Amino acid sequence: MEIKRTFDILDHVIENYSKDDNFAVKRNGTWEKFSAKEIKRKADLFSYALIELGFKKGDKIASVSNNRPEWNIIDYGMEQIGVVHVPVYPTINEIEYEHILSHSDSKMLIISSKERYDFINPIVQKVKSIENVYTFDQIKGIPNFEDLLKSGEEKQDEHKDKFIEMRNAVEENDLSSIIYTSGTTGLSKGVMMTHKNFVSNVLECEVAVPKDTELAISFLPLNHVFERMLNYLFSYLGIRVYYAENMETIVDNIQEIKPDIFAAVPRIFERVYDKIYGKGLDLKGIKRAMFFWALKLGQQYDPTVKQGSFYYKKLKLANKLVFVKWREALGGNIKTAVSGGAALQPRLAKIFGAAGIPILEGYGLTETAPVIAVNRLDNVQPGTVGEILESAEVKIADDGEILFKGPNLMPGYYKDPEKTKEAIDENGWFHTGDTGELNGKILKITGRKKEIFKLSTGKYVAPELIENKMKESPFIEQLMTVGDGEKYTAAILCPAFEHLHSWAAIHNINFRDNLDLITNEKVIKKYEQEVEKFNESLDHSMKIKKFSLVCEEWTPDTGELSPTLKLKRRILFKKYKIKLDYLYGYTDNKGHVLENKTE
Repeated sequence: MEIKRTFDILDHVIENYSKDDNFAVKRNGTWEKFSAKEIKRKADLFSYALIELGFKKGDKIASVSNNRPEWNIIDYGMEQIGVVHVPVYPTINEIEYEHILSHSDSKMLIISSKERYDFINPIVQKVKSIENVYTFDQIKGIPNFEDLLKSGEEKQDEHKDKFIEMRNAVEENDLSSIIYTSGTTGLSKGVMMTHKNFVSNVLECEVAVPKDTELAISFLPLNHVFERMLNYLFSYLGIRVYYAENMETIVDNIQEIKPDIFAAVPRIFERVYDKIYGKGLDLKGIKRAMFFWALKLGQQYDPTVKQGSFYYKKLKLANKLVFVKWREALGGNIKTAVSGGAALQPRLAKIFGAAGIPILEGYGLTETAPVIAVNRLDNVQPGTVGEILESAEVKIADDGEILFKGPNLMPGYYKDPEKTKEAIDENGWFHTGDTGELNGKILKITGRKKEIFKLSTGKYVAPELIENKMKESPFIEQLMTVGDGEKYTAAILCPAFEHLHSWAAIHNINFRDNLDLITNEKVIKKYEQEVEKFNESLDHSMKIKKFSLVCEEWTPDTGELSPTLKLKRRILFKKYKIKLDYLYGYTDNKGHVLENKTE
């Protein structure tokens, strides 16, 4: 069958890959399984209920939910009658909630849990467009999603003709969804996505998935365009999708179901590696020596270079003795993992690839639904985001910015023609805001255009390149590089506190709290050594000359990171202004302004 609209994917699955567990989720200690037929039946009932409530093509419904099979029911149920899905991050703040719900003109809100309902309900009272609120979980006194399905079942005979008429009226260029970007600066923008945007990306990304892939685990938020497109893609390919309970249970869930594939943002791969590295440090004697021997081999691995039979014999032995345990920790069946959302450190791509866990890094934006380029299993090139998709048109502007055209490009930002014109020029080229290099069809990302700053010496600095290099240290969780208009590059460092605590215990460092810890002379000296070590591989202008440690972790909940774990630089600049001024000699360490700035 021809697939033109997102809900055609579900029909395709039923026709070709129907299973008892096309989708599954673990609740109350048990994996609940859903067939594609059951998802389709309930999606139809949901559509009937919406028709009964008077919903028409173009109306909007917002959802705030964890990953669960019911997400597919409402997604397909809305879209097959032309209603627009507005999925919202569960962890955003009150201001963003009110902005998105109001700006999107959502008429209904579906919430997953009591915790989220209690947080959002006071905000909903301020949003005039919201007429109904339902929840997936049972909450006493609150209308439940099952009530909608019962209504749909009662009204399906009455609305059957209307349902068919509305379904047939949905076209590929109709709006499927509005996805609000996480907004690293200011309030988020509503990215309009058509059925064609999603479907074209699904059909072209098939090339990145191994043919014998059968089971995927999903834990990145489905409201994010990356995981949502993959959710469609896995379904389209007949891959069963199991939703993890939560971020804390990922490892346990992986070991239970033994998936073939999963997707993650780079920070998750960094944390997995740091934990493995930490366990290696705890080993003794021959086991410790073997671990670091294998790790050194992995660091030398490069799938684009032939390294001789002796190297591959050693690597085969390392896989048998050491790396097999890495694969077992990820269930033992992983054929590939997919990385997106930010730049992946090349050394991670090499080490995991050497361990038989190839990571396929890709690149794209919410505005491109999302993939523009992706590595392929038969051509993994660490340090690049792989080959551009067949339908993609990519060129590099004179200032290095990546420009894009393709069927997966958004029609624009919702109710914001000015920002749309800023993003898409008169010739139809989308300005990504990222800088890069194109070698044939292989794309490499070199930085973020708006984040690149210029030192007073005239040298340009791409902070993301420095930050990725420094995060190779197991002691550094996050950092923000600064220096615009200054003589040198500096940084605010957020320690990897779990690793730092273990190191401090080994070195008999006593401390009351994290603030006490980061002011310890031995700790400061260690961070000076770590920064200097990674400075060695950076150009002179990019070397961090001064830094300041912080005593708190940066998270989306506390506001320093976006939901996709990107730095919110504007927030960080404001939060650490005193530290930044001190780094450049504008103030003393108590924030008192100095008469003469020191260099």
